[in-house]
Amino acid sequence: MSKRVLVIATSSIPAEEISHRVEARFGRGAELRVVAPASGLSRIDWLTNAEDDARADAQERADRLADALPGDDIEAEVGDTDPLQAIDDALAGFPAEEIVVITRPDEDATWLESGAAEAAQARFDLPVTHLVTG
Repeated sequence: MSKRVLVIATSSIPAEEISHRVEARFGRGAELRVVAPASGLSRIDWLTNAEDDARADAQERADRLADALPGDDIEAEVGDTDPLQAIDDALAGFPAEEIVVITRPDEDATWLESGAAEAAQARFDLPVTHLVTG
């Protein structure tokens, strides 16, 4: 039986790198769902709910990632601006067995994505793998 894996992408990652890393960890038969939080917001945009550009960027990121991952019919969607809320929302409809969180390095991370993987490990009772983009 294949493993159900939720991939949370707060940042882009090269297609070849993510494909290789996911296949090496879960094999080709894993059932994957990609959620890209609209986390590329400034604090002012977040406070004023000016999320359109961040949501468009997130949809593009989710689609590119889903196309790069091994497997067929991988669902890709935009999630909440808060990565933890995006995970919570996704788990309500996709009971994953593991979570993969993709972020930029801490020094380059946006304020919304900083610490997301560590917070996910503390909050969710699932294995969390943190992939840091180069």
